[in-house]
Amino acid sequence: MKLASLKHGRDGRLVVISRDLNWFTDAFLIAPTLQAALDDWARCEPLLRALAESLEHEGVPRGRFHEREAAAPLPRAYQWADGSAYVNHVALVRQARNAEMPDSFWTDPLMYQGASDSMLGPRDPIPLADESWGCDLEAEVVVVTGDVPQGVSPEAALTHVRLIGLVNDVSLRNLIPGELSKGFGFVQSKPASALSPVFVTPDELGPRWNGGKLHGTLSVHLNGAEFGKADAGVDMTFDFGTLIAHLAKTRSLCAGTIIGSGTVSNRDTDGGPGKPVADGGLGYSCIAEVRTVETILRGKAETPFLKHGDTVRIEMLDDTHHSIFGAIEQKVAPLR
Repeated sequence: MKLASLKHGRDGRLVVISRDLNWFTDAFLIAPTLQAALDDWARCEPLLRALAESLEHEGVPRGRFHEREAAAPLPRAYQWADGSAYVNHVALVRQARNAEMPDSFWTDPLMYQGASDSMLGPRDPIPLADESWGCDLEAEVVVVTGDVPQGVSPEAALTHVRLIGLVNDVSLRNLIPGELSKGFGFVQSKPASALSPVFVTPDELGPRWNGGKLHGTLSVHLNGAEFGKADAGVDMTFDFGTLIAHLAKTRSLCAGTIIGSGTVSNRDTDGGPGKPVADGGLGYSCIAEVRTVETILRGKAETPFLKHGDTVRIEMLDDTHHSIFGAIEQKVAPLR
């Protein structure tokens, strides 16, 4: 089952999307918004599934689904917590800063809480007031949970995953060091993130959703050129069950909690840092990582951060080269 929110008010209008992403049908008689459906999932899920089947068989009124008309599936979320499941990425960044990485990073996930009062839609621009802030993309996988009890085990945590999607977790890299030096975490350096047009239920993904990981190539294009094609299921140190359990260690989670994987990152075949796509590698899911590799190999970063007018595209294709979640496609724009 595939769900989306069309732009309508602050919280969007819930619609069911066809498997090929071409059609939608309104779900307002079941739940007006995705958050309302998640709050009453036991009642809403079977009704939404029936509606999805009717849509596939053209048994209900339908309209053309245009991704440009989609809001974020959850335009306002009660909670957005981003992990750092690909420790390879963390190790590279710290190596470039000559910062030692504690051994605990391989056994205990990193996680921060981001702002979720306004999630960007998949075609919304990335507002950037100052190019000197070092604007970066971060292509990641996200899951949306139902209600999760405190102290849940990693295995049981996976039963609470309701939906899966993608995110562009925008970062302002040049603001991060100053914030971290205060010892209190991110605020200004983590502006609004953008979600994929469509979120899907785990069963819809078949074998791609396995072991609490989404397997498949996460395609990233920067200004029309292929920038990254890492496999989201490879080199993921912590699966989503572990990330959910980590967040729920000391508190319960409410339905609609969004949890991110952190920047998807693959090692090269020789075990070293990833190579650019142009050099036969799998590329990168953020600019910071390629700058890190440049610093390690050549002594300085060469790839610039995002500037006004730059475009970013993030998506994942299935085995028939059809988009699974739709595409996040954004242009960096001056703040109006």
